[in-house]
Amino acid sequence: MQTADVFHLIVAISARTPADIEPIADALARMRPTCLAEPGCLAWEAYHSADAAEKFYLVETWASRAAWEAHGELSAIQDIYVPEIMPRINREVHPCSRIG
Repeated sequence: MQTADVFHLIVAISARTPADIEPIADALARMRPTCLAEPGCLAWEAYHSADAAEKFYLVETWASRAAWEAHGELSAIQDIYVPEIMPRINREVHPCSRIG
């Protein structure tokens, strides 16, 4: 696999209300092992901002964009992210290229 094939993604998430913060954090923690076990997942990390409680960041690395797109149909997304997280958030999805 060439480095150029690797797909990097950063997702910026904002909880809609303070009551949404803990359920989002819990759901993201439960997603991690499922995501890491998926085909093509090279790294998947969720971060909670120390300065802004409503902010979360997902930093993902996939073997290819196709692997990331397939992830959208699997358990972590369909069973946790869509029903438990999406109704509670605003988000920005940023496919990225590593610098250096």
